[in-house]
Amino acid sequence: MANKRIKIWIDLDNAPHVPFFAPIIDELQKRGYNVVVTARDRFRVSELATMHHIPHELIGGNHGKLKLVKGLGVVYRAFKLGPFAQREKPDLAISHGSRSQIIFTRMAGIPSVVLFDYEHASRIPFIDYDNFIIPEVIPAEVIKVKHRYIGKYPGIKEDVYVPRFRPTEGVLDEFGIDADRIVVLIRPPATDAHYQSPKSAALFRVVMDYVSADPETAIILLPRNEQQETMVRETWPDLIGAGKLVIPEKAMEGLNLMWHSDLVISGGGTMNREAAALGVPVYSIFRGETCYVDRYLTESGRLIMVESPQEVACKIRLEKWQRPEEPMKSSNRTLQVIVDELEAIAAAACPASAGRLESAQ
Repeated sequence: MANKRIKIWIDLDNAPHVPFFAPIIDELQKRGYNVVVTARDRFRVSELATMHHIPHELIGGNHGKLKLVKGLGVVYRAFKLGPFAQREKPDLAISHGSRSQIIFTRMAGIPSVVLFDYEHASRIPFIDYDNFIIPEVIPAEVIKVKHRYIGKYPGIKEDVYVPRFRPTEGVLDEFGIDADRIVVLIRPPATDAHYQSPKSAALFRVVMDYVSADPETAIILLPRNEQQETMVRETWPDLIGAGKLVIPEKAMEGLNLMWHSDLVISGGGTMNREAAALGVPVYSIFRGETCYVDRYLTESGRLIMVESPQEVACKIRLEKWQRPEEPMKSSNRTLQVIVDELEAIAAAACPASAGRLESAQ
């Protein structure tokens, strides 16, 4: 009789989850696991998944920014995940905080793992969690929701995929940007996220005015959704018309954009941490609650927090970055530790399948 492989279901709920899970999927498949993937149909998630060669099924879309509508959208998507799960019959579900998958797996009794690196993210009311995997810098005692197990990994989640990055040339030529310009990569704050502060949006506008006022700068801006892109185009049409501000028209390799930029300014977590992992000068204009990972990066000098409009001009240095010939080589220890944790959880969740898997290897 054929050996039954453990089937793992990964849900990609947001664009940053795609590069994070790509090497995890590869490593799980190398170790003999059967991996199936769903993705939320929101801004460039599917494009990025295709770019990373991840077969996926699109289920559910964007829920907007109103809390009630977002809450109903999360529950609605949870029910829409049902037919996929009934067809695939996964042994274990994994996400980086996909609320819809968490709700569905609790209703369906499917063991789950939630990875996260922002301890202030709101939890789902009345839902108990199975397993967490978090960075070592986050103390376990800050996790206030009921759970069965907490695994930890060294470094930051961006250490999972940054070691695989290899730069490619020509990205600035694609935008018509002269290499002598000071290239500033900007990511606006997630204005529709539950954890955002209005101060982030105000700070973003100050940053745009400051950076664009320097005649040597060129701005590459990565909006989070169509509405944000429309807002930027309507607010700064002169900068776009002059070629001072460019917005990519397709999904692009974020790490490659960062590597060829001179500094990064972001109102969210992932891009800040990616830049820090690459060694690119990076400034955070995120004004929500500061998390342990950002404190760790700030204390190590890899991230600079800009906390008020008055700090923009005195903290953000608009200058060329002395880029090394290639990214600093780093180990894949973070990836290996995470996948080891997932294997241990999978073995505990479905021991019969795990035994057959070991005999097949």
